[in-house]
Amino acid sequence: MAALQTYSLLVSCSCSSSSSSGCSLKRTINASIRSLKPSKLRLTDHPSTPITKNLYAILEDVEDRVEMHENIGEQRDNWNKLLLNSVNTMTLTATTMAAMAAMAADLPAPSLRACSALLFTASTGMSLVMSKIQPSQLAEEQRNASRLFKQLQSEIKSMLALQSPTESNLEDTKEKVLALDRAYPLPLLGAMLEKFPMKLEPATWKPRVFNNRGQSQGRKTVTNTERNGWSEELEEEMRAIVQVLKSKDKQEYLRLGNLALKLNKMMAVSAPLLAGMAVAGSAFSGSTAMTVAAIAGAMAAIINIIEHGGQVGMVVEMYRNCAGFFDLMEQTIEATLEESNYSKRENGEMFEMRVAMKLGRSSSQLRDLARKSRASGIDEVDEFGSKLF
Repeated sequence: MAALQTYSLLVSCSCSSSSSSGCSLKRTINASIRSLKPSKLRLTDHPSTPITKNLYAILEDVEDRVEMHENIGEQRDNWNKLLLNSVNTMTLTATTMAAMAAMAADLPAPSLRACSALLFTASTGMSLVMSKIQPSQLAEEQRNASRLFKQLQSEIKSMLALQSPTESNLEDTKEKVLALDRAYPLPLLGAMLEKFPMKLEPATWKPRVFNNRGQSQGRKTVTNTERNGWSEELEEEMRAIVQVLKSKDKQEYLRLGNLALKLNKMMAVSAPLLAGMAVAGSAFSGSTAMTVAAIAGAMAAIINIIEHGGQVGMVVEMYRNCAGFFDLMEQTIEATLEESNYSKRENGEMFEMRVAMKLGRSSSQLRDLARKSRASGIDEVDEFGSKLF
């Protein structure tokens, strides 16, 4: 379009010094350019125009959500850094004052004790807030949401470019947007995800894809040409891959996620508790009390550095999200295999390639893994389904 505009400008300049035939050429070219903009005009005559317009509206909302999640993710990452630096600065300053007061126990040092108690109190409150909201985990949630909304954005653009969208496509897209909103909420108050659940569960950011389409009619005998690239061998391969993902990959990430969750719970309680002990110690005079306050404050600072500087909450969310990825793959494969109408399935060879790419494998490597799983059993398979993470 920029080239056409440049060309039109050159023609316009030449019109001032050329004959009327040159200006006629300009009008002809401009008319041709206008004829190249029919999409919006012809859109009104398309039978699926309302659906297309709605999809464009959803696409705009999705693009807006991408920007919002990126901005809020950056903000919450800054929260983690600023809060951690503030809490540790106050804690270490109060610890130093408590140590100085303990050394000067024979001399009156009410100012040191008062300042130390005040700083310990403030750091305890801020530590409680950090332990509650887990800003590093919040930032990771927004990063995941931004990535998944970008993925949905690409899906919508591909749908609009490569096919005539249907009412079913529109409803499915709406459900995906709403499911992502539920999985990764933007506000904190009243909508924040539980940071310390009893047990870590896989993240869920898409509607359940299981279906019973065609089940009531049963499977009918079809020829190879009607199978849309599917064969019994390929179906068995996909079932074997599901078992590997379910028994190896997802279980491993849930195991690691639960370990990280337990560690995070322990530190989220320990840091404020130690800071509270430091407050109590600094409130009393005497070298023993101030020594206890100094030691407790130093330990609280160390735990804060490990928990929030090490972003343990982010690690928990990462494991939860990875488990959710494998859970979604299981659902997608099983839902595809449940569809008895092969013409409604994605082409078998294309589906196999997409599954392999999502797992960081080639199609031949995927088949080798399925063959190994069927031959020796899940417990004997010495590798995970995914080679990406």
